[in-house]
Amino acid sequence: MEVRILRNFIVIAREGNMTRAAERLHISQPALSKQMKELEEELDKKLFRRGSASMNLTEEGMLLLQRAEDIVAMVDKTVSEFKSLDDITGGDIYIGCAESCHIRYIAQAVKSFQSKYPGVRYHLTSGNTEQVAERLNRGQLDFGLICESPDLSKYNYIEIPVPDVWGLVMRTDCKLAKKKSIRYEDLIGLPLICSIQAIYTDFPCWCGDKVEKLNIFTTLNLFYNGSVFVKEGLGYMLIFDKLADTGAGSELCFRPLEPRLETKMYIIWKKHQQFSPVSGLFMEELKAVLAGKS
Repeated sequence: MEVRILRNFIVIAREGNMTRAAERLHISQPALSKQMKELEEELDKKLFRRGSASMNLTEEGMLLLQRAEDIVAMVDKTVSEFKSLDDITGGDIYIGCAESCHIRYIAQAVKSFQSKYPGVRYHLTSGNTEQVAERLNRGQLDFGLICESPDLSKYNYIEIPVPDVWGLVMRTDCKLAKKKSIRYEDLIGLPLICSIQAIYTDFPCWCGDKVEKLNIFTTLNLFYNGSVFVKEGLGYMLIFDKLADTGAGSELCFRPLEPRLETKMYIIWKKHQQFSPVSGLFMEELKAVLAGKS
């Protein structure tokens, strides 16, 4: 199975049309069709449901798409690392990030590093702790920013010096907006929006098993999307401070929880990880930035 063929398979899957995929790849449609037929024969599985004007993936095709994207990402990352061995002025750095205002520390490290190595490219992937850790374990990331205590048997880490603070984001015209802080009793019966990770990791530390009595009607992993729901009057969002636009003139406001609930953030990387030269240098830059903020 060639990486080139997997790349072509990914393009067909995304385009959903053989003709458009062939045009995008600058190869003939018959040649591309032959590649996919040979791929199906090699795997002994049907990968596409072929219509008159569309190519839809079968269940086996969906599985291959997931694996192909992982394989291609690893190949690209490996090639980039080897290219940077002899050219420390360039290269690629891959970072997975949970949503937090403390990504500013990474941004500060990038800004400082960019002045020294302007040819370096940065690839940021957003996700919750589980998603970031999974990509890190697969070797698709160099570092991860997570909001959960790291598994010390798997990872080295640096603790972000300032924790994130939890609160409730709501429309400014609702009754709760008049309060300075939000208690558990204020949340009873409200349609709530929050992350699955918070339900099982953070809020039990705040209200114990009473979290099960809250009306959490929407879960998410990107808080911006939740803020749109709140603006539309669909509910109230439990979120870190400074992630939603709650400044002057905004339709939304933030009120901290009482008692105060905080979550620590960590930069993690795999134990015994062999960084590329550029990634190793960036880690030292990041450590310097965090040390200056502690």
